[in-house]
Amino acid sequence: MSFRFLHTADWQAGKPFGNVPGDAGAALRRQRIDTIANLAKLATEQQVDAVLVAGDAFDSNEVEDRTINQVLAALSPFAGPWIFLPGNHDAALPHSVWSRLRRLSSSDTIIIADRPEPIELQHGSAVILPAPLRRRRESSDLTAWFDAAATRPGAIRVGLAHGSVANRLPAGSEAANTIAEDRAQSADLDYLALGDWHGTLQIADKTWYSGTPETDRHRDNQSGNVLVVEIDGHGAVPRVTAMPTGAYAWRRVEVGLIDGRAGGVSRALEGLEVDHQRAVVELTVTGIVSLAERHAVELELSAWRARLHHLVVDDAGLREEPTDDDLDAIGAGFVGHAVERLRAISQEPAHQDRDAARVALRMLFLDHMNAKGSQ
Repeated sequence: MSFRFLHTADWQAGKPFGNVPGDAGAALRRQRIDTIANLAKLATEQQVDAVLVAGDAFDSNEVEDRTINQVLAALSPFAGPWIFLPGNHDAALPHSVWSRLRRLSSSDTIIIADRPEPIELQHGSAVILPAPLRRRRESSDLTAWFDAAATRPGAIRVGLAHGSVANRLPAGSEAANTIAEDRAQSADLDYLALGDWHGTLQIADKTWYSGTPETDRHRDNQSGNVLVVEIDGHGAVPRVTAMPTGAYAWRRVEVGLIDGRAGGVSRALEGLEVDHQRAVVELTVTGIVSLAERHAVELELSAWRARLHHLVVDDAGLREEPTDDDLDAIGAGFVGHAVERLRAISQEPAHQDRDAARVALRMLFLDHMNAKGSQ
């Protein structure tokens, strides 16, 4: 008998998105629940036998009961079974999100895999071997027990774990809750469903990270997917299909204004091949511009903040070099003398107030342009 299931992880329902204020952050929080509902609909459409959630379904053990109830409601389009593994964000502590979920729901289609013991499905023809986290970090490999786990002859063996596969994740990953890189082979697994790495990643023929179904950070790691997995029988190579589920596109954009013109910002953002209203953008702008062009950059950024879902700008590498026209525009008399003094300071490489002088010149120019615009 074949076993067809949906592999997902790292929902982190209740993630606060504190760095995205206002309505934009609220929309990102709400989307995590909506994406779970879409997963449930996809599970029904794909006629899977189960959904395996490989850890971090919740952002923490302190999420509100309201969030738990929202997740439970989002599961309803798929009748189950749902198998939830506690991860590092929602570890199976004595009092946790899982103990509250049990109180809020008595559904027998929701299986909390908080014990290292086999879970039989399809009358024992498929068996899930979970490695739940009972604290945020574990010093030992919690999947080690898979090797000796007894299952019925011919049963499809699927491991479910949350952590870092030793020696196999890209540079920069957090090496926490280590999992042996040959665990699928040593435990005679037909598939090892992993969570913790937020991008879709194949480690081996039978070992995969699904990644988060809803992207939540600026990292090019193939996030925003779930995996539909089908295994024909014990020993067969699984067929794995990644299906896109993410609603928001998180992008990093770098713009160098090498010609000193502001238009490069708009050209770069226009070039994003995503729905602008669904784009969360981290923009880095560098170069040397006049004060007039800096003002033009600010106007462009203001317009793009209204077009994009959220825009964060790093302009620490954007430097102003005032032109004679810039300074003439600011004023004469006393103001003119002050401007000349600020310009002289801004051009002295060793002067301790160089950066402050540049900021002051920029503010004077912007005040001038704003006053001119209001006339």
